[in-house]
Amino acid sequence: MTTVAIPAWNVMGLLPPIDSNIPTSPDRSPYRVSLKDIVMRFATTPERRSVLTGFLKYRQALHQSGFTSGFQWLNGSFAEDVEMIEKRPPQDMDVVTFLHTPEHFILSDVNIGIFKNDYAKSSFCVDAYIVELDELSSDQIVIHSAYWYSMWSHRRNQAWKGFLQIELDPAEDTEAIAWLAQSETTGAKL
Repeated sequence: MTTVAIPAWNVMGLLPPIDSNIPTSPDRSPYRVSLKDIVMRFATTPERRSVLTGFLKYRQALHQSGFTSGFQWLNGSFAEDVEMIEKRPPQDMDVVTFLHTPEHFILSDVNIGIFKNDYAKSSFCVDAYIVELDELSSDQIVIHSAYWYSMWSHRRNQAWKGFLQIELDPAEDTEAIAWLAQSETTGAKL
């Protein structure tokens, strides 16, 4: 997968939705980045590290249930400079997981929580939404993608903003967890 660097926040404290110097460039929101880049960029405060810890545990719960194919869109106040904008830390991370259901997946009492927003929010600091790609027609996938893009491409005040995309594949998780642990030890951005 080819990734790009996470762009700097603009003067409004938001990820820019496009490269204003090349507005037709394909390097635009959602920015395809690595999981490690997420940790390296956003593990800057104890509150942000706590949200990242929850998010990584949420990914682990998905992986343990067999969900390893797909991608996630990350957004919300976590992807903004909310400390500057609203003078508060982020409380959670908004996540839409577009996933392929494993062939022999069985919903059980053990894994049902990862599909329930209230459970994911209280257990993992993740405002979680799932789009099961295997259950949708091509038209429905486009409808879901357009819905989430339109929901996440602006703030409630209509300010246009960007968001991030990472792979669901667990290959990067070990390194991201190690980076987060190191940032917790040093108490600073690495």
